[in-house]
Amino acid sequence: MKVETSTSFSICIIEDDPWYGQLLQYQLSLNPDYRVSLFASGREFFDTVQEQPDVVTIDFALPDISGDKLLQRLQERFPQLPVIVISAQNKITTAVELLKLGATDYLIKDEYTKELLWNAILKIKENSSLKRQVKQLERQLQEKYNFSNLLKGNSPAIRATFALMERASQTPVNVSITGETGTGKELVAKAIHMNSERQKEPFVAVNMAAIPSELVESELFGHEKGAFTGAIGRKIGKFEEANGGTLFLDEIGELPAGLQAKLLRVLQERELQRVGGNQKIKLNVRLITATHKNLATEVQQGNLREDLYYRLIGLPIALPPLRERSHDIVFLAKHFLDEFCREYQKPNLKISPAAQQKLLTYNYPGNVRELKTAIELAAVLSNDGEIQPGDILFTPPAAPKSFLAEERTLREYTYVIIRHHLDKYSNNVPLVAQKLDVGRSTIYKMIQEGQL
Repeated sequence: MKVETSTSFSICIIEDDPWYGQLLQYQLSLNPDYRVSLFASGREFFDTVQEQPDVVTIDFALPDISGDKLLQRLQERFPQLPVIVISAQNKITTAVELLKLGATDYLIKDEYTKELLWNAILKIKENSSLKRQVKQLERQLQEKYNFSNLLKGNSPAIRATFALMERASQTPVNVSITGETGTGKELVAKAIHMNSERQKEPFVAVNMAAIPSELVESELFGHEKGAFTGAIGRKIGKFEEANGGTLFLDEIGELPAGLQAKLLRVLQERELQRVGGNQKIKLNVRLITATHKNLATEVQQGNLREDLYYRLIGLPIALPPLRERSHDIVFLAKHFLDEFCREYQKPNLKISPAAQQKLLTYNYPGNVRELKTAIELAAVLSNDGEIQPGDILFTPPAAPKSFLAEERTLREYTYVIIRHHLDKYSNNVPLVAQKLDVGRSTIYKMIQEGQL
């Protein structure tokens, strides 16, 4: 009897009692998704079956081979095969021994066998489906974080970046990423993590510029209950959250000077103490940092400790701005356009030669992020199946004016300064208050009165 290859769920029954075997086969065949095959002996099964079925049931007392030896042969032939043993023996020791040998389940032949077998196979089928989904997700995840899928392009600059990312993923050394806004620093950090041996461990990202300076220590290293006013419970810091995995510190150049020594000590000793605590916590964290600043210049200006700089720098990766990747601009634009056409359910659009020329002559202060935004708008505006120069609208930040060019009152200048900082720090009032050395209540009052 040959077992046909199919997308259905394949079940093989090895049972020397014809009546009982046919009974089980009939019972399981009631599910139209099951393809059930019956074999009278272990030899018949091995002589017939070439591809692994989804599950096999075996009689413990076959005439040609004992249940334990048949189980062993099945495991040798198909290492991942679920095997259910069905036996007239109700000895606990036999069941335990077979389960230790790798049997998925052990059922006693009685009036409940059909129902128990049905449920056991249903559970195996569900587990098999979950495993397939997990494998599919893993494949998708690997594809998603493939370097060439994250940073599209074929320019020499981007190929050199791919090479550095590949090296970074194969070593545990710290990585420092530099690049202008919009070049994809966090994407690169996560891609390195997902292609490293730590890929199944946590990836924790922290934007240092978004944390008020008085809270940075607690955010990074955690604190114990009562460590300071407002510490109503224990807090696990980002280093502990990332233990075993990767910690990504974006805008590391914003780290307060007072915490640089503590960060250096944590990196050197690979352990930390929570704020207000005495327990030393061992760490196994891979650190990736990013900044738009030149850290060497920060050291020269006294803003960054030199010894910390050498701990952070590790393997440096400088992401090229889009203006240095002119070969990739049109390629990227076409890629984004295809994405937006699918998203907005529009017919495939092309980019006219004149529009391509417009794309190539722009400077892109916002880098890839700005190009993507411009192409999205062009996809919405286009009406004739082809992107024209008039469809491409760039909206770079306005050129800065001289701050004192307009005559204003001191109060008016105060509004301008606070509004500027609120925009810069994503309306983070506590951070803006700390940066400008003004009371939070002052800012909140201005907002409430509609002055900001």
